[in-house]
Amino acid sequence: MTKPLIIGVAGGSGSGKTTVVSTISKTLGANKHLLLQHDSYYRDLKHLPFEERIKHNFDHPASLETELLIRHINALVEGYPIEVPRYDFANHIRKEETTSVTPKEVILIDGILIFSEPELLELMDVKIFVDTDDDIRLLRRLKRDINERGRSVESVMEQYQKFVRPMHLEFVQPSKRYADVIIPRGGKNKVALDMVLALINEKLSTRQ
Repeated sequence: MTKPLIIGVAGGSGSGKTTVVSTISKTLGANKHLLLQHDSYYRDLKHLPFEERIKHNFDHPASLETELLIRHINALVEGYPIEVPRYDFANHIRKEETTSVTPKEVILIDGILIFSEPELLELMDVKIFVDTDDDIRLLRRLKRDINERGRSVESVMEQYQKFVRPMHLEFVQPSKRYADVIIPRGGKNKVALDMVLALINEKLSTRQ
């Protein structure tokens, strides 16, 4: 079995990573790739009362079980299926059920902190950083967390000021230097996206 092409897509929260990943996914097709989201690997906080969970710093690398993600990627590379955790973002706990994932030709990894973990970084063949202005990212995060994760405006803003922005400056933004490709203006940058797709196709063609 040919080793899968491993592509990492990083960038700040609300930068447009999802749009970039979606574009890559649609181009490759469902039979050719799988997607692993770092967010799925948040550590289980069910041992803490809810009042403590909501005060947790979810933007620090320690909040994620990256070692499990690394084991899962290595298992996929070896040809083994994995069981990906599922996370309840409203209650900040890991769900009992998991998602079964089987090996594919391309492994896409999506997450704000994936370039800040050296062992994870070493596994990637292509590293893409999505770069977007802070005010745009904040508006997108507000919309996502309220509509998709059941959060209030107040809780999102408090988390942003206390954790998101400081952690972005400490961990996410500095990790941009590890990227092979930087996409300004997020998923709306068609020229940059076309360049990324061309690079991926070139990498895949050399593996045939």
